[in-house]
Parts: sequence; C-alpha cells; structure tokens
Amino acid sequence: MKRFLLPLAIAVCLYAKPYENLTLEEALRIAKSENLEINIAKFDEKVRKLDVKIAKGYNFGKLDATFMGMRSNDAGNVFGFKLQSREASFADFGFDEFLAPLGGALMMANNNALTPEALQGMGSILEIQPKKLNYPDARNHFLTKLSLMLPIYTGGKLSNYKKIAQEMVEMSKYDREKVTAQKLFEIKKSFYDISLLVTLEKNLLKIEKNIEKLKKTIKEMKKEGYAKKTDILEVEAKLSNVQRMVNQTRAYKALAYEFLSFLLDHEVKSIKTISSDAEFNDISPEEVAKRNRDVQKAKTGLKIQTKMVEVAKASFKPEVGIFGEYSSSDNTPFGDFKDHDAYTVGFAFKYNLFNGGIDKAKLEQEKLKKLKVENQVALAKKGIALKAQKIKTEIKSYEYQIDALKKELALAQEIYDTYLERYKEGLASINDVLIKQSQQIEKLLKLQEVQNKRNAKILEFEKLAYGEDK
Repeated sequence: MKRFLLPLAIAVCLYAKPYENLTLEEALRIAKSENLEINIAKFDEKVRKLDVKIAKGYNFGKLDATFMGMRSNDAGNVFGFKLQSREASFADFGFDEFLAPLGGALMMANNNALTPEALQGMGSILEIQPKKLNYPDARNHFLTKLSLMLPIYTGGKLSNYKKIAQEMVEMSKYDREKVTAQKLFEIKKSFYDISLLVTLEKNLLKIEKNIEKLKKTIKEMKKEGYAKKTDILEVEAKLSNVQRMVNQTRAYKALAYEFLSFLLDHEVKSIKTISSDAEFNDISPEEVAKRNRDVQKAKTGLKIQTKMVEVAKASFKPEVGIFGEYSSSDNTPFGDFKDHDAYTVGFAFKYNLFNGGIDKAKLEQEKLKKLKVENQVALAKKGIALKAQKIKTEIKSYEYQIDALKKELALAQEIYDTYLERYKEGLASINDVLIKQSQQIEKLLKLQEVQNKRNAKILEFEKLAYGEDK
C-alpha cells in the first residue's frame, strides 16, 4: 500500500505547489487546459458530436431481439400459443366431443333412417361447447423474435437532420471559442492590471521615500531655525496619505492575484510583469466582423435554417421503408426452434395526400425564418464592424491622452523638484511643495487609469476579433 500512497502524495504536493514568476504565455496555455468554464464548454462540444452519431444511426434502421416468456389458461391465448408454435390440432377444437354423434348420424344416413326426429337430433350436435377449446389447460409459451425496420427513403429528412447535427457541432465549437476568448481576455486583463499595480506601487514607494527624505531635511532645517513644526506635520500627513495609497494598491494587487488563481484553478503567487502599454494589432473592422464568433454563429444558424426548409419540403415527398421479422416459439425456451420458426417480410409506402394545408404553412414558416436569419447575419456583421471601429477610435483617443499625461507627469516632476529647491532656499512654503507633489501623484494616477482603460479596450478588440489564429 505504501508503494501506491507515496507517488500519490508526491503528485498531490506537486499539484498544490503555487505558480511563481508565471509568464503570460504559460498562463494562457494553462487556462486552455484547466479552466473549468472552458472544460465545461468542451463537454458541450463533445455532446453535440455524439448527436451527429445519433442522427447517422437512424439511417441504419432498427434491429430488435425479443425473448418473451408467458403462461396462461385463457382460451384465446392458449389456442394462439399452440397455433404460433405450429402445434394446433383438431383435438384442440373439441372434435372428440362431436365425432361420435356425427358418426352415428352418418350411419343412420347410410341406413336411410334419417327421420325428422333424427335430423333434429343431428342439429343439436352444433350446439356442443367443446371443453378443450373453452377450458384448456394452462400452457407455457416462449417466443424468440428478431425484428428489423429499415428506412429506404424519407424525402431527405434523415440526411438533413444529420447535416443539422453537424452544424450544431460547429455552433458548440463557436460557443467554446467564445468562452475561451472571454477567459483569455480576463487572464490578459489580470496580467495588465497586476503589472500596472506593480508599477504604481514602485512609483508610490519612490514618492514615499522622497517624502521621508524631505521629512529628514525639514527636521534638520528646523534645528537651524529655517522650518516650523507645522511643516513637519504637513509632511507627515502627506506621508501617511501616500502610505495609505501604497497599502490600497497592494490590496488591489492581492485581489487581482486571487482572481487570476481562480481563472487558472491553481494558486498564483507571482507573475512575470508585462509592459504597461499593450500592443495593438490593428485590423480592419470588416476583418473583425469576419473573424467574430457571433457572426460565425449567425452564419451557422443560417445554414441550419436552410436545412430546416429542406426538412419541411420532405413532408411533400413519400416515405418508403422495409421490415422483416424472424421468430420461433414453443412451450419450452428455444424448444424445436427450427421446426417452429417463421418469418415475415414486407415494405411500407406512405404519402400524405391532404392534412388541411399544415405542411404548406410549415414550409412557409421555415422560409420566413430563413429570411429572418439572413437579415440577422447582415445586422451582426454591420454591428460588429461598427463596434470594432468605435473601439479603435477609443484606443486612439486613449493613446493621445497617454502621450499628453506622460509629458504632464514629467513636467509635474520637474516643477516639484524646482519647488523643493526653492523651499530649501526659503523661497517657497512647504505647503507649495506638497501641492506640487499632490499634482504629481494626481498625474501619475491619471496616467495609470488611462493606461488601464486603453489596455482593456485593446483586449476587448482582440476578443471581438477572436479567431482560430488567436
């Protein structure tokens, strides 16, 4: 037992080991194989593939094997059992109960002794109720039977249902790809969020360090009489505010790691950070609409509806099938199988002549549905293309804002450094210095916010254009 438990324990420990310095590529690979929602979508796709096999199976007809065992003393059943077993005899009709009277009547006829009284007596023979026929002994009956039913022509119903099942596989594939796109979007978004938060934390820690240096400088200046106690209090208040922002950033980062661990169904301790500015692979709105999974689903829906029109047309065509049956029965299981066997073969032809116009109405209904789906496909293409163009415009707008904010941040840093020097020379108050630093922090936070929005839009654009090449 120990030989089995040790490898199992090692495997569990290895599985429980958290990911560290996880790269984006590794995370995406892990998600495709281990994300629970993606796996559920894969199961749905497999179910649809089995539907195709089911649809194909109907073309091969149905072969049933039946074995029945019965016991009855019902007159009709017992006689039917004997007849089906090819064992019925005249004795089963009660012939032994009226053969003697019938023989006597025939002898009288030969002797020319058929008086009216004798003829009346002969008529009573027909009123005899045979006991063996009406009150037979209970009998066992065992029936072994093979039945085959095979469709030959169904007007195209079966072939079109198979094609519809195949299109439903494609539909489930697009559903799975949509789920995959969403999960990959969330993973990439988590990586960008964490990377931005790491950058923000570093910048805030740098600012915190500068404030602590400023605090030491002010204390030294106070000793020389060049600074006031309120200057120290103001700096301490600013330092506390920055420390609060650092702790808040760390809390957001921890939450982002929790969400990433949930997506990967595995604990993630740390990642390899990526660039704060996501790379934008620009493609035309028309290409986005071509790749989009919703558009592909709409096109597949149109194919399915086209097949449904063909299914409706099949109601105007005949149906032809054949059937066959081979059986044997006896009062013992498989007794005298060959002597008691029987077969039945035949064919069936069905053609609807009139049903009140229902089939015609159904055909028109399916044709209208097809026209509706055609318009939905066109609308989906235009809607996705318009949405792609809107996202591209928003991305471009955010890029302009980022360029401007980077310059403003550099200027804010330069202004802060200038005011800090002026404070040291006694030309500016500590309040002026802290105001300029607040402006610097404000620009930093705004830059981080816009970068985050741009990254989200780029990922949304990728999700919108998600295709096999992604």
